[in-house]
Amino acid sequence: MKKIFRYNVIFRPEPEGGFTVIVPSLSGCVTYGKDLGEAKKMATDAIKGYIISLKKHKEPIPTDEESFFTSIEIKKNPVCA
Repeated sequence: MKKIFRYNVIFRPEPEGGFTVIVPSLSGCVTYGKDLGEAKKMATDAIKGYIISLKKHKEPIPTDEESFFTSIEIKKNPVCA
């Protein structure tokens, strides 16, 4: 049976169009897609390649099984300006 790995990803819209995708738990794992569908496919490919490299070098494979993302809003005030 194959193990399922879970990763949080960040899709950041780019001014010129498309999305940069960052995988925070895999240092340096960043890719790009011209739309959300392509960005997700590219992220999946990048993650798979990263895992293959980790296995090849007998390094531990980090996952996001127990972590999650949320947002925190900070109100602008004179001290933070």
